[in-house]
Amino acid sequence: MTNNKLQKSTKAIILSAGQGRRLLPLTENMPKCLLPVSDKPVIEWQIDALLAVGIDHITIVSGFQVGLVEVLLEQRYADYPDINILFNPFYEVADNLASCWIARHLMDGDFLLMNGDTVIESALIAQVLNSKSAPITLSVDYKDTYDSDDMKVQTDANGWVKQVSKIIPAEQIDAESIGLTYFREQGALHFREAVEIALRHPAELTSWYLSIIDRLADKQLVNTCSVAGYRWCEIDFIEDLAKAGVVFSEK
Repeated sequence: MTNNKLQKSTKAIILSAGQGRRLLPLTENMPKCLLPVSDKPVIEWQIDALLAVGIDHITIVSGFQVGLVEVLLEQRYADYPDINILFNPFYEVADNLASCWIARHLMDGDFLLMNGDTVIESALIAQVLNSKSAPITLSVDYKDTYDSDDMKVQTDANGWVKQVSKIIPAEQIDAESIGLTYFREQGALHFREAVEIALRHPAELTSWYLSIIDRLADKQLVNTCSVAGYRWCEIDFIEDLAKAGVVFSEK
């Protein structure tokens, strides 16, 4: 892609601990992040996009079939010593907020937090990295209608996030989160502290990390960056793999 390399150090954390049960039987013995999209595993699309914009300090929080992910990294990225895995032993009983807790010691300075099931092109990442400065920047896209599984976003007139949730009423929805969040300045500190506080409560084990973003939005810490027109695809269901294969077919 890109002529737009980073000028300062930015890390990336990819949350890929889950099995992806909605993709069974494809994920019976293989984690979702290793499913092929146009003959290339999801995690490779993500790592290659990050490397293309100059991010080579990458941590994958893995869980289900972690050994297979380790093998891929050894085979494909042996020349990148800062691409590493953190193991989340709670992947069977927790959602991705627990993966954030596992990786909280890495949450300082500037970093990207990515869902492990979102295939993203490097140009999209560059767009986010060059977005208007804010403590936390939520990458969003738009469509005419939103389904029950979309992570919906309501914003104010200046693009600051008012709420993030799957249950925002239709008349209040302005966009959807694509699963890529950029933390800068004090945003990383606020997020890390909120994660640590939340996980003191057992009920939060089944929470998404965007529930923390929703709470921080009340402090006007979360802005948005439109990625409309850039390529991305979330892999939740088997039909999503076919769609992603078309969107990301290499020419």
